[in-house]
Amino acid sequence: MNTELKWNAKHKEHLEHQREPVANKRLEGLSSYLSGGIALDIACGLGGNSLYLAKMNYQVQAVDISDFAINYIQEQAAKRKLEINPQKCDLTNMNNLYWANNSFNLAVITYYLDRDLFPIVKRIIRENGYFFMETFYQSSQNYQSIPNKYKLMPQELLSEFREWKILFFEENEKEGRQTIFCQKTD
Repeated sequence: MNTELKWNAKHKEHLEHQREPVANKRLEGLSSYLSGGIALDIACGLGGNSLYLAKMNYQVQAVDISDFAINYIQEQAAKRKLEINPQKCDLTNMNNLYWANNSFNLAVITYYLDRDLFPIVKRIIRENGYFFMETFYQSSQNYQSIPNKYKLMPQELLSEFREWKILFFEENEKEGRQTIFCQKTD
C-alpha cells in the first residue's frame, strides 16, 4: 500500500472512532504566544492543530499527503468559517514543496519526522516567529513499534534549534515524545 492510501485509511478509521480531531495539548498550553498571523501546519492530518490555530486568528496553510484529510479540513473550515487553506503535499518530494518560498509567523509539525524539513522551517519562519514540534524520540522506556529512524535522538530538537530562543522543551520518557516551542530571533 502506498503512503497516500495508508494515511487515507488511517484518517478515515480515526474519524470513525472519534468525533473530531483535537489540537495538541502542549500547543494549546502555549496559547499566550499565539497572537495570529500566517501559520503552516506541516503533515496536518485531520487538522486538529489547523482548526485550533484558525480560531486563534491565524490564516492557516495546512499540508498533508492524504486526500481524505485535506477534504475533511476543507469541509470543517467552510462549515466553521475559518481561514484554512488545506492542500495536498507529498513532503518526501523536496522539489515540490510549493509553500517553501513563503514566510510564516508560525510553523507546526506534530508526529511527523523528516529532518530534511529543518533547514526549510528555519528559512520560512519570519523574524520573531515561532516553531512548534512534537514527535516520538528514542527514550529508554519507549516501547512504541515505530522504527528508530522516525524518532528523534534525545535532545535532538534542542541541538537543532540551539540558535533560536527556546520557550518550551520537554522529553517525556514515559510517552516517548519530545516537544519544542522556539522563537526565531536575530
